Amino acid sequence: MQCSYFDAARCLSCKHMGQPYAEQVAAKELHCRTLLADHTSLQWLPPVESRESGFRNKAKMVVGGSVRNPTLGILDAEGRGVDLRECGVCSPGLRACLPVFAAFITEARLTPYDVPRRSGELKHLIITESPDGELMLRFVLRSENLAGRIRRHLPSLLDALPQLKVVSVNVHPEHKAVLEGEREILLTEQSTLRMRINDLDLHLRPQSFFQTNTEMAAALYRQGRAWVNEVGPASVWDLYCGVGGFALHCADPSREVLGIETSREAIVSAQLSSRDAGLQRVGFQADDATAFALSADRTPELVIVNPPRRGIGRELCAWLESSDVQHVIYSSCNAKSLARDLAAMPSFTARRVRLLDMFPQTSHYEVMVQLERS
Repeated sequence: MQCSYFDAARCLSCKHMGQPYAEQVAAKELHCRTLLADHTSLQWLPPVESRESGFRNKAKMVVGGSVRNPTLGILDAEGRGVDLRECGVCSPGLRACLPVFAAFITEARLTPYDVPRRSGELKHLIITESPDGELMLRFVLRSENLAGRIRRHLPSLLDALPQLKVVSVNVHPEHKAVLEGEREILLTEQSTLRMRINDLDLHLRPQSFFQTNTEMAAALYRQGRAWVNEVGPASVWDLYCGVGGFALHCADPSREVLGIETSREAIVSAQLSSRDAGLQRVGFQADDATAFALSADRTPELVIVNPPRRGIGRELCAWLESSDVQHVIYSSCNAKSLARDLAAMPSFTARRVRLLDMFPQTSHYEVMVQLERS
């Protein structure tokens, strides 16, 4: 894939832009193999490749420029807006809506936030596209001052983009490098974006996390479901469950499934998805994964962990090591923390591993490992 922004050094976020895709995937697998070299019993399954371009279902666009000429993209070293409306890793549906959003900023007179001067209101637009082409739009504002103006002008935006189903305002008053704040104000009657993944509808609320590559997310959940069904456990915990992707895919009348996630928004999403699907013996609870495990009075036969980049950490590793859990499926977005965590659980043997290229044009990837107690 070639990118004019990268070639002109306007955006260098995709560090491997221009490198042949096969070489990217091979380098990622070599990186992962090197980190997991001590696990000599591992069977390496073929990597799952992504589309090279148009794969991102989510765009996090910094708003710069002026009301009359807004930019949607990133900021340069001086804090000026760099427009990236034609970013090739974003889906065609996302790219098509960006000019409409830029025009809306002008129409509604939404003042872009000026980072160097700490003035203005509109910081970011966060746009998510579902597999069916429906959209969620979040305006990240410095304060509530423009929320009423957005609400008044919203009908014209909904007319221009009938696929826009969920719109909200996120209030982020602090001047720091954090994408969003804690408070969310919903502006539409519909509160969730339906993400059709494999044979399930997952409901995504504004502050819920979802993988940015829909096709790779579907492959991730299929692989997890296949490994769980091979083992056939009577009980499963999905720790760091997010909106419940693994838990919902592993649901079966023969087993009890419980998902744990700190985000209450994500848990509400997971519960709605479970109810809509009519799933039995599937539950979700808002809690810290480690705290939940340490305080539990029983253990499941199989645990799925899908932690953030820092990994599951020393305490949860120690709990798994000393527990009577027989099987673990570890889905990781950081092979370095994965390798560290596996070393802390010597009672488990890593049997199979699969790399999924969730993030083409970058050095990042997702990797899944199947573990069983030795």
